[in-house]
Amino acid sequence: MATEIRVPTLGESVSEATIGKWFKKPGEAVKADEPLVELETDKVTLEVNAPAAGVLGEIVAKEGETVGVNALLGSIAEGGAAAAAPAPKKEEKAVAAPAPAEAPKAAATKAADSGPAVARLAAESGVDPSSVPASGKDGRVTKGDMLAAIATGGAAAPATAPAPVQVRAPSAPDDASREERVKMTKLRQTIARRLKEAQSSAAMLTTFNEVDMTNVMALRNQYKDAFEKKHGVKLGFMGFFVKACVQALKEIPAVNAEIDGTDIIYKNYYHIGVAVGTDKGLVVPVVRDADELSIAGVEKKIGEFGRKARDGKLSIEEMQGGTFTISNGGVYGSLMSTPILNAPQSAILGMHKIQERPMAIGGKVEIRPMMYLAVSYDHRIIDGKEAVTFLVRIKEGLEDPARLVLDL
Repeated sequence: MATEIRVPTLGESVSEATIGKWFKKPGEAVKADEPLVELETDKVTLEVNAPAAGVLGEIVAKEGETVGVNALLGSIAEGGAAAAAPAPKKEEKAVAAPAPAEAPKAAATKAADSGPAVARLAAESGVDPSSVPASGKDGRVTKGDMLAAIATGGAAAPATAPAPVQVRAPSAPDDASREERVKMTKLRQTIARRLKEAQSSAAMLTTFNEVDMTNVMALRNQYKDAFEKKHGVKLGFMGFFVKACVQALKEIPAVNAEIDGTDIIYKNYYHIGVAVGTDKGLVVPVVRDADELSIAGVEKKIGEFGRKARDGKLSIEEMQGGTFTISNGGVYGSLMSTPILNAPQSAILGMHKIQERPMAIGGKVEIRPMMYLAVSYDHRIIDGKEAVTFLVRIKEGLEDPARLVLDL
């Protein structure tokens, strides 16, 4: 008897994945819970483990194919003989297709499943979501579809034509032989799409400041050995920055808020995303309730995320729900940059390289370790005064780290 290998639940708002690679070939022995296949979603890469021990049978979903939740990937045969998993029959596909007569019912169901924002817009405007052309995943009506329909007086908005695929001009023969074309991963496609959406939808602006890292570095050097001995983790800079950001967010709540239609949602919790670069792209695990953690607690959490990111073990749940993001380009040597918003968040802090520079201190020139800070923010919700004040509060907390410990 064969045991089926199927796509597990991928997480909130994730309905499909791409087959990255199979770790086993048909006919090879597998152990229970042994990783069999790698799946790439638009948020994270995950592994599907063997549901039982045996021999890998037929691989139904090949590398590069897109599969949905609970889709059949292959099978595991008991004993030494590989049982081939039956391929889906064409007749079954035909039966699965909805009949034309049921299309209106299906449209109404998917409109109803499109989310509370669509339902609210429908109630306020009187526009029936089932009459609006849907552009969302699985034929669902999005908030943008509803707003477009309302803008046209309630009439069904014309479906937006898909953007043409960009086709580059052919390279010269000598150059073409030295090029390599590689399909973008789901994660990389999503990163590209979300960053472009952030630029297109938000009124993004960046403000800069600089912070003297003398006191933080002195405190770190003084206690790093004792800190690591007690907590089992190295004392870095991110713990100080997370705590400084939380204090500033409490004072300037608009920076921790987001826009939803014509509403502003103020969040009285502080889930700080920490951008981590991996060989497959940028991921942003979230330190939840960072205001309730000590600097040691923050450092432990970030260390755990770093290990998981390198090993490709981050879960989707660990990268959801952030209210504010910190990006550290300084680890790569960046001296100054303008970070892009992590939508739907309204602001992001960019850290940079610490570099010694001559500074005027008390009428004298001294060499100090300085870091440029940048806050990119959505000007639709955050005023310039609030953004500048927010960054100044971070600067003050870092230049006098006792304020972070005393919550001042």
